[in-house]
Amino acid sequence: MHRIVAVQPLPSYRVHLRFSDGVEGEVSLADLVGKGVFAAWQDPKYFARVSIDPETHTLTWPNGVDLCPDALYEDVVARKAA
Repeated sequence: MHRIVAVQPLPSYRVHLRFSDGVEGEVSLADLVGKGVFAAWQDPKYFARVSIDPETHTLTWPNGVDLCPDALYEDVVARKAA
């Protein structure tokens, strides 16, 4: 399992991530905004409240929505390879 060690919210529903193995990069989450549990993200200020859960190392928001670090890692790696 990949561990997220740093997250920075960016404009346009993107995040910059750094993982424990040193891999880092940006991921766009714009395609999720407004859908189901991601409805709260329609407010960019709410989206910017992203943090890292210290136990699971997932990205999380105050309403309990979280994203798997392994899937995010794959997105970062794929983006770098493109």
